[in-house]
Amino acid sequence: MSKITVNTTRPDDVELEYETFGSPDDPAMLLVAGFVVQLTSWDAEFCALLAAGGRYVIRFDNRDSGLSTKLDGLNPDPMAVLAAALGGHELPDVPYTLSDMANDGIGLLDALDLPAAHVMGASMGGMIAQTMAIEHPDRILSLTSIMSSPGDPRSGKPTAEALEVLLTVPPKERSAYVDAAARTMVWASRRHGDADLLRERAGASFDRSFYPDGGPRQLAAIYASGDRVHRLGSLTMPALVIHGRDDTLIGSDGGTATAESIPGAHLLLLGDMGHDLPRPLWPVIVSAILGITSPVPSGSPAAVA
Repeated sequence: MSKITVNTTRPDDVELEYETFGSPDDPAMLLVAGFVVQLTSWDAEFCALLAAGGRYVIRFDNRDSGLSTKLDGLNPDPMAVLAAALGGHELPDVPYTLSDMANDGIGLLDALDLPAAHVMGASMGGMIAQTMAIEHPDRILSLTSIMSSPGDPRSGKPTAEALEVLLTVPPKERSAYVDAAARTMVWASRRHGDADLLRERAGASFDRSFYPDGGPRQLAAIYASGDRVHRLGSLTMPALVIHGRDDTLIGSDGGTATAESIPGAHLLLLGDMGHDLPRPLWPVIVSAILGITSPVPSGSPAAVA
């Protein structure tokens, strides 16, 4: 893995930890991680499958996650931001927005001397990827939005149980943190969810970088960034939306709303997927991603496997 400084906004510059898979001679594919999770949330074997399909895969830690820049000392109130947004009031100041996080991704492409890339994001990462496509369309070859939503508060609502787990402050002691990972089974695939695997990944994540302080800032960024439905209607690049019917954290109607907002978008709605990427579903998911990111002859419709 490597770290690189990117020119961005709020603050002036951030350092992003990143890792690549495959050949830089292949089309670049930037993977954007979700809320409070690290680049390792994109499984290395999953990345290798995409690379084997002829993509130069780049995964990175968002600001306030993993080994990238932390904005210590900035403490917004996400619930106050949400209340203002829902009430149509002036938003409180936030350290950054999804646009700033999108600029981080573009800054990483700049630093790697990549003029354009396919972009794929999961959960909050899908929101960031959508924002990249809206605000930097000349840099985005295709958009893949996974288990995400377009920011319309009427779609993709979490269940009360899932929201409670999301907002619960994680334990600071390693063994308790690992044990608590099983709580996220509430939004996992009902068929393929694996509590032991979740605990294993939690231990690895804790050892790499335990940093819950970034959560409120990232959540405030989501709430402050508003509804993207109208702006998604301006996109012209190929787009794929993937969502699981078992998702209780961002309901599957969030994926449907995203796909309906993007002209010509393909929707892959999977019955055995929750707010996760279960390994047994990788063949169909990877096939769809490679399909939407493959060059299409002029005048031919894009095809998704």
